[in-house]
Amino acid sequence: MLQIKFNACTGLFLLATISMSTPARAEEALHTFLSLSVEQASNAAWAALHDCRKRGYSVAVAVVDRGGNVQTLLRDRYAGPHTFETAIRKAWTANSFRQTTNDLAGMLQEGRIPHQVQHNPGALLVGGGLLIEAKGQIIGGIGVSGAPPGKSERDSIDGACAQAGLTAIQAALEFAE
Repeated sequence: MLQIKFNACTGLFLLATISMSTPARAEEALHTFLSLSVEQASNAAWAALHDCRKRGYSVAVAVVDRGGNVQTLLRDRYAGPHTFETAIRKAWTANSFRQTTNDLAGMLQEGRIPHQVQHNPGALLVGGGLLIEAKGQIIGGIGVSGAPPGKSERDSIDGACAQAGLTAIQAALEFAE
């Protein structure tokens, strides 16, 4: 008889433990996130490309979504053949590491991140890759390639053009529902 009570108590204890570890509501089981529209990704890319043109440079611009997938890719007519892949890698790196590529390059140079990081497949730690954020979430990255590096490692012309792309869509991202 004692054995039956022990098993019943053990069973009730296990049932209560399992119940407490199981989400009570569907919201706890699922996660909702923001996603950049292809229209805004294109607007950012065109604004970045036009900004670099005004500065006298032909570039490639890539915009990736939060998963690192290419949403928009543009290459100006005189941009070098390497700029296509470089822009993608800059956008992917910023998004993946949740840092601008300029900041990552500086951290690498200062020894604040391991040198192995630069050998991560797809990573490119040079200026020109920025995060795209909305309502406190990282929703992608933008990368520009083709302009000269600038006066210093921290003074990236590619980065300035990428920033122009972000500025062009910032209001739409802030007021999006």
